Amino acid sequence: MPLSELLPADADRLIAAAAVAVGYVGLCGGTALGRLRRRPADLRDDIAGGVTVVHASQTGLAEQVARRTAQSIADAGHACRAVPLSALDRPMLEAGGRMLLVLSTTGEGDAPDAAAGFARRLLGSEVELSRLQYGMLALGDRSYRQFCAFGLAVADWLDHSGAEALFPTITVDDGDPEALARWQQALAAAGLDAGPAGRPWIEAAPFGPWRLVERRQLNPSDAEHPAFHVAFRPEKGELRWQAGDLARIAVPGEPPCHRDYSIASVPEEGRLVLLVRQARAPDGTLGRGSGWLTEGLAEGGSANLQIRRNSGFHAPAGDPPLILIGNGTGLAGLRAHLAARAARGIGGAWLLFGERRRAADWFHRETIEDWVAAGIVDRLDLAFSRDQPERVYVQHRLRAAAADLAARVDAGAAILVCGSAEGMAPAVHAVLADVLGADRLERLAEEGRYRRDVY
Repeated sequence: MPLSELLPADADRLIAAAAVAVGYVGLCGGTALGRLRRRPADLRDDIAGGVTVVHASQTGLAEQVARRTAQSIADAGHACRAVPLSALDRPMLEAGGRMLLVLSTTGEGDAPDAAAGFARRLLGSEVELSRLQYGMLALGDRSYRQFCAFGLAVADWLDHSGAEALFPTITVDDGDPEALARWQQALAAAGLDAGPAGRPWIEAAPFGPWRLVERRQLNPSDAEHPAFHVAFRPEKGELRWQAGDLARIAVPGEPPCHRDYSIASVPEEGRLVLLVRQARAPDGTLGRGSGWLTEGLAEGGSANLQIRRNSGFHAPAGDPPLILIGNGTGLAGLRAHLAARAARGIGGAWLLFGERRRAADWFHRETIEDWVAAGIVDRLDLAFSRDQPERVYVQHRLRAAAADLAARVDAGAAILVCGSAEGMAPAVHAVLADVLGADRLERLAEEGRYRRDVY
């Protein structure tokens, strides 16, 4: 039965998402789980003979839970391996065996970027999976309308393809520990002892007090869209995070209330920097998180803050050249990557940044111009949309530089995109697909050379 018959009519994107899910198998982690890059025939034999934990992740959370799951099962004496969804193909699935899937949903019901290619290649087709038993852990966020839609769509596809569910699908809202405890209980009931109860499934730094040491508006002449540099230092402990990671701020009010922000700095700079634009409701009321950070919290005051690992937006290993593309406050995530390269004296970065007006909205201008002068940034393209009669955005600058884009990717560059999920990110994706080819862009995502942090 086609997947389109299994899903609601308004879930077109879930079809593509679902197409991704059952297939992403290659990325592993941990000691005995590191048998990656295996020949398909060998991997197929492994899947038929043991337990396979499959993950599809945008930020790295699903991969982290999958690794923890696989390690616990292996520690209990079962043959087990963890692999990314994109490494699966039809013969591997048809071989059967036991498979546990830990699948995140990104945006409004979409598959993680690295899984999109598999979705397109496999899930629109008919597959006979009566030899396959599976368990599904779907990760999502209830603040989005299509909660856990990708994982749920994949589970539907598996059911209609004849696979047998070991237990009902378990959904997890923003890493809810109670839902993860149900996952462990379900595995134990299925004969897959997941180790002692109470061990954390997610590696996360604890919340702690951080003092606001500096706050200033970066665009004081733009009263309509004020954006702020907000800097913190921990009241105790070390500065420890990686470019691409997030800061989760506990906002005073009804618990739980928190907001995640891209970190714009690296520990070598001695402070954790955020780039926060004030959000306002239609009635003019300040957004809860941005309002508190930009006006409510007194300078010198303390915020409860947690570092959130975001491995899906870390730079690839080996310090390849980078193509950094973003708009607005998305500059924060890109600035951190440039700061990390500057700290190690590594050049070869191309930055494409877009905002409204050069005179008002050229955030962190002096710092970035210093990096250009030092060769950290070897090409800078700016798109200030309101500085001319026609609207000019980063996707226009990118298309105009198509030859350089292709040459840099051919030379091994990775592409990192940070900023708005509506408008910028899909428009940039379309240009990348046009210039590089859709198939190649999917491969770059699967290889970790095309990564996005969009919101």
